[in-house]
Amino acid sequence: MKHHLIASILFILLAIQACAPVNVLSAEGEPGFLLSKYRTFGFYADDSSLENSKAYEQQIAFAQKEIAAQLQSRGLTQQNSSPDLLVNIGLVVDERTQTRETNFQTDRPKYTGQRRYTWQSKEVEVGTYKAGTLSVHLVDPTQNQLLWKGEAETVMPKKAQDIQERISKSIQALFKKIR
Repeated sequence: MKHHLIASILFILLAIQACAPVNVLSAEGEPGFLLSKYRTFGFYADDSSLENSKAYEQQIAFAQKEIAAQLQSRGLTQQNSSPDLLVNIGLVVDERTQTRETNFQTDRPKYTGQRRYTWQSKEVEVGTYKAGTLSVHLVDPTQNQLLWKGEAETVMPKKAQDIQERISKSIQALFKKIR
């Protein structure tokens, strides 16, 4: 019975992960910010001192491509030198643990001897998954002022092509919030 319950929970978690929605954590702009005021955009150079993995670099490149498509669909042109708007991208992937709380119905009391039974609620690890957080900042390079920022979070799928699709959906969800 216990193994059946654990297998059912894992199946449900995998099903949820397969169709996990994008959660927009925040999306806010400065008062009076309108994307239509800008004609060109460019990306900040990735100058992190950390050694990035090839997969990370591919995901950032894909995110830049998707953001460029979103901005171009709104009438902006990509320009590498002296753009009106700079885009900064951050991508963080964390390993997280899925837990559940024990309850009296599914987790019976344990016999401790001398006719004593004990039971207490506790967190039980069910599995692990990766959660990705994508942040996008739009900056006015002449004033070095943050104009708009947004963050989206989602469960990261295991297949590379599915990760790109999830990044694409995250960027689309964020850009729906821009005026």
